[in-house]
Amino acid sequence: MADIRSNFVGIKSPNPFWLASAPPTDKAYNVERAFRAGWGGVVWKTLGEAGPPVVNVNGPRYGAIWGADRRLLGLNNIELITDRDLYLNLTEIKRVKRNWPDRALVVSLMVPCEENAWKAILPLVEETEADGIELNFGCPHGMSERGMGAAVGQVPEYVEMVVRWCKQNTRMPVITKLTPNITDVRKPARAAHAGGTDAVSLINTINSITSVDLDDFAPEPTIDGKGTHGGYCGPAVKPIALNMVAEIARDPAMAGLPISGIGGITTWRDAAEFLVLGSGTVQVCTAAMTYGFKIVEEMAEGLKNWMDAKGHATLDDVIGRATPNVTDWQYLNLNYITKARIDQDLCIKCGRCHIACEDTSHQAITAIVDGARRFEVKEEECVGCNLCVNVCPVEGCIDMVPLAAGSLDQRTGEAVPPSYANWTTHPNNPSRVAAAE
Repeated sequence: MADIRSNFVGIKSPNPFWLASAPPTDKAYNVERAFRAGWGGVVWKTLGEAGPPVVNVNGPRYGAIWGADRRLLGLNNIELITDRDLYLNLTEIKRVKRNWPDRALVVSLMVPCEENAWKAILPLVEETEADGIELNFGCPHGMSERGMGAAVGQVPEYVEMVVRWCKQNTRMPVITKLTPNITDVRKPARAAHAGGTDAVSLINTINSITSVDLDDFAPEPTIDGKGTHGGYCGPAVKPIALNMVAEIARDPAMAGLPISGIGGITTWRDAAEFLVLGSGTVQVCTAAMTYGFKIVEEMAEGLKNWMDAKGHATLDDVIGRATPNVTDWQYLNLNYITKARIDQDLCIKCGRCHIACEDTSHQAITAIVDGARRFEVKEEECVGCNLCVNVCPVEGCIDMVPLAAGSLDQRTGEAVPPSYANWTTHPNNPSRVAAAE
């Protein structure tokens, strides 16, 4: 069976599945339960500086978005970093690491953006024999208003500065956790890389208001009639996370920079997608909070089964395999032409493909043929957009078939060109001459 042991910046774990810094990793009790369930590692919930701990609200902390079947798609949380005493956390971290030496134990940190504050906490964490630290530059609420979290992560110069402080003052590997609440995630990632970070992790939560109570007229979760923005996570953020991971993985300026992928990972397939886009480990939170710690069993077995089926022996055979296939739109092959095809044996005649195409797309699917209800693709109208595939409720009923080079495209009346061509050389591109030069 495939070997899914992980070695991430020198941090070893029996599998690449780590719990992200969040309520599930807030104390020894939770972490040890997670390790018994099979998690390869954890990132301990974010510690702050010594002194009075932060104060969390004593009411609802989560808002939610559900699918039609009440399946949880996204969580919005307004919880802050740990509200437990720093030294209690450190004592527990040391004990857990000694009891579970084969598991990865990374400590998330957030202190004021002052060198002395970082110098003070780093040796305390180092003494626990933890495997590494994760710099929390992502939290978008509560702490960012205090000049920490996303307030640092949104300023590349601050990111580089703090990373340098940490690299100069600890032997532990430094993982920099990035905020998605920024126009171009590559900029803080490059800054962290310039500062000497050993790795980056992303994404942290997305600034959000998930819903509004229409009786009290306040955002949810509501605290005494008021609400606030919070951090959004869960399956709904996965597409955003995958894109940001890929942007960093394919950036030549950060070639080879290790990435710990985070964002909506619920199944082994989700994890595999992060891995093939360049993540060395994956961090999970919402799925564990929804289904419990034992969900890692399905994740690990599913990943191994897929790797076995595909002939991948180790994680190194998988990590980054899809990264070279991520490109910019302008380099996509404009001579690649497909047409939708409906399998009449699988079609249940619901008509969703026809309605979607007729009302919102290219009027390329019939509803009636020879007086009978029948859905067929009109190739002379089909642009190959695949909207019909995505609205069809029957998996595999509609697929996209590429036209062979030299065959006739009935929509244009022209033969499919045999060669690759993209927008940089297209005659409609007014910048093609400059691009060629």
